[in-house]
Amino acid sequence: MTTDHDLPTQKKLMRAHQVEVRRLAFVSHGASAADALTLDVEPGTVVAAYWPMGDELDPRPLMRRLELIGCRLALPVVAGRGQALGFRAYAFGDTLEPGLHGTVHPALHAAPLVPEVMLVPLLAFDRQCYRLGYGGGYYDRTLESLRQRAQVRTIGLGFAAQEVGAVPRDGHDQRLDAIATELGLITPETV
Repeated sequence: MTTDHDLPTQKKLMRAHQVEVRRLAFVSHGASAADALTLDVEPGTVVAAYWPMGDELDPRPLMRRLELIGCRLALPVVAGRGQALGFRAYAFGDTLEPGLHGTVHPALHAAPLVPEVMLVPLLAFDRQCYRLGYGGGYYDRTLESLRQRAQVRTIGLGFAAQEVGAVPRDGHDQRLDAIATELGLITPETV
């Protein structure tokens, strides 16, 4: 855990650098990396993913495979600043509506779901499975809330090039259970 009083500056600097790292990784092997993602889950599992923005690692090929084996998909809904994300049912072919911050989400009539597995976008990650996001805190608030109510398996999706030595963090940052990259699955190292 970072104890430096200048944590926001550390995160801001890392974000600025990692945006370019991710962009280059996406250009180099975005489609092949998306196709390489795998996830071992049982049919019927509720898997929350995300609709990719820009050069985020695209979870849609994996989502299609999960849908084919009978998983129930969900996408996040940004209700408002400072709030945890909600999740609504999604199937390929469903209409998506524009949301906050350039996101898209299922229509209001889509059923609310509680994820059992959650795929999380990121800008950077470390071997302890901490992630750096965009800075809004949406996923950290959501994970904290979900973990208080239910069992949820959390997996960050990123390019292997997005790995850093240590993500600057404090007590509000939520550790993920694993990180999936085009090179395979990473789980937290034993400290």
